[in-house]
Formats: sequence, C-alpha cells, structure tokens
Amino acid sequence: MRKTIHTESVELLFDAISTLKTKEEYYAFFGDLCTVNEVLSLAQRITVAQKLEEGSTYLEVTNITGASTATISRVNRMLNDGTDGLKTALERIKEQGKTV
Repeated sequence: MRKTIHTESVELLFDAISTLKTKEEYYAFFGDLCTVNEVLSLAQRITVAQKLEEGSTYLEVTNITGASTATISRVNRMLNDGTDGLKTALERIKEQGKTV
C-alpha cells in the first residue's frame, strides 16, 4: 500500500506555510521546523529539477548541485511521472526570471 501525503497533519503544515508572508518568515519557520540538512535537501531537489527542465545532463546536474545520480533520477521521475506540482512551481519560478 502506497503512503499518501493527504493527512490532517500535512493539511496543518500547508496551512501554516500559507500564512507566511516574507522570506524572513520562511527562513524562521523552516529553521525552527527542519534541520539544516532537511532544508538543504529540499533546496537541492528543486535545483536539480530546474536544471533538468533546462535540459542539463545528469553529469552537469551533479557538477552544479552535488546531487547523487540516485537523487537526480528520483527528481527526474517526479518530473515525468509525478502530479505536476513540481513542474507548476518551476514554471512560476521561470516566469519570475529566477534561476540558480
């Protein structure tokens, strides 16, 4: 049986995130809630996804992000077979002209 993220606790997490208004609030929130490594891992994954969407090869992505090929492969799978949440966020980031 596959786990789902659709739980009351995740709803609470998303509700809490949606109340944040500034980057300083995001830094404070995630700094309190997560370890540094957890935040860096999420940041690495979004950077991997952005580079893959830009057409970078696995080797280029590894050199840019330091991510393992296993992480790159997992992110690539989510881009191709996921629910498009990551793609939606990346499209909006691109519209804002933001890149790593």
